[in-house]
Amino acid sequence: MKSIPSPGPFGVEFFDVDVNQMSDVELDGVATAQNNHGVVFIRDQNLDCEQHIAFAQRWGKIVTNRFFERVEEHPQIAVVRKEPKHRTVVGEIWHTDHSYDAEPARGSILYAREVPSAGGDTLFANMYMAYDALSRGLKHTLDHLSAVHSSAHVFSTEAVQIHEHDDDRFHGGEQAIQRSIHPVVIKHPISGRKALYVNPDFTTHFEGWTEQESRPLLKYLYQHSTQDEFVTRFHWSPGTIAFWDNRAVMHKAINDYPNERRLMHRITLAGCALQGV
Repeated sequence: MKSIPSPGPFGVEFFDVDVNQMSDVELDGVATAQNNHGVVFIRDQNLDCEQHIAFAQRWGKIVTNRFFERVEEHPQIAVVRKEPKHRTVVGEIWHTDHSYDAEPARGSILYAREVPSAGGDTLFANMYMAYDALSRGLKHTLDHLSAVHSSAHVFSTEAVQIHEHDDDRFHGGEQAIQRSIHPVVIKHPISGRKALYVNPDFTTHFEGWTEQESRPLLKYLYQHSTQDEFVTRFHWSPGTIAFWDNRAVMHKAINDYPNERRLMHRITLAGCALQGV
């Protein structure tokens, strides 16, 4: 197994390895890189659904997504797709997967099955780096705050149809009732590093603040966290895996390939309750 730094300020790409035959030592190498960087990429894989699931299970328990369509006979795998008819793409707002859950997702393993002829990249923002770059005074303020995260305004039937009429990629809108409170700054359960834990898609407001009061500071944190020096842009090729830690990075999909198809399969790993600093 070989590796190189990803283009950008963080991330590691692995190649010359088959995840179906990855040794425990190689697995530990990937884990260390992800712990340090927040996201890793593994090129040139050839996985069927059973192999994708088997690889994910080496990392932990799989969480079945409530709202995405699922692969037939393999409900552990969520389908992330854009057809030529779709105007929007899944995940085009900066977000952290499942932050609305009481025990947010530990990680996500996204596998590229079909990619457009050009475009369709994914951006990752490093929330360790974003926190480290804040002033001492703002860190002190944020260290004592919690924020509310919700699924209702994103995945309810009404919310989905606002973005794209008759969108066939989502289901279970009546289940969009999750509302959880997490520290704004978390201590990562593995690395022990401090990271910002708010995101534009699911965070609604600070606990004890109104949404109106929360909006200016949240907007600043989002703009700060997504500056170029904290963001890696990843270009997909068929057969690539991106494996990221939701406690350390945000991500978003770029919507720049009109009239083309993009098909990805995603498995989400269970996490734990998050602790503040």
